Amino acid sequence: MRQISLLIMVLLSGLAVFFSPFRAAPAHAKTAVIVVDIQGDFTTWKQGSLAVPGTDAAFIKKLEEATKRLAEAGFPIFATQDWHPANHISFYTNHPGKKPFEAIQIDGRTQVLWPPHCVQGTENARILLDPRLFLAVVRKGQNPQFDSYSGFQDDGGQKTEMDSLLRQHGIRKVIVYGIATDYCVRATALDALANGYQVIVIEGLCKGVAPESSTKALDEMRQKGAILMKELDIGRIVR
Repeated sequence: MRQISLLIMVLLSGLAVFFSPFRAAPAHAKTAVIVVDIQGDFTTWKQGSLAVPGTDAAFIKKLEEATKRLAEAGFPIFATQDWHPANHISFYTNHPGKKPFEAIQIDGRTQVLWPPHCVQGTENARILLDPRLFLAVVRKGQNPQFDSYSGFQDDGGQKTEMDSLLRQHGIRKVIVYGIATDYCVRATALDALANGYQVIVIEGLCKGVAPESSTKALDEMRQKGAILMKELDIGRIVR
């Protein structure tokens, strides 16, 4: 009888600890990771049509290792993925007589014309990191009429599911990195800030199209409230 009483006391004690209002959650429980557009067409490794300098196999390996470390530390990982239809308005091939990187006016807005890239279902549209790392992949650029740099919305204002996914998981802070610093990383970080999230950008896990525009983008993100971190430092993030 005494042994049964002791067992009950131990069980009740354990339950009290488990359900205690003072039971602390992990320091990073409200922090997620957004890995931006790690796709073949943006890399020199895969000889992509819109390859960003410095995106060789070693850089992709660095990204994969960093993302694995974050996943192992318990951070939920989300990815963005350009996923364009072949008739996308941003492709110069859909504008007879135009050349890559020309800027034209469409309905009062400036549209840069890109080489076809990340076309739905093609090999170089594939995300190059282990898909098992991601809680969800948010596809963007699917509307043929609008470009889409941000993981949160396209240039026409149509929202992706990114914000709702983050809110469903109680996320308040996001760690952002990927390709390219001066385009999709910038747009995603700025929209995250505009949606009320705290933002950390890992510079060493990003590559930009050009040094000048990348520096300008980083300065803009900092001025808008993002924290810039030279390299991944999980200890600093969870403090």
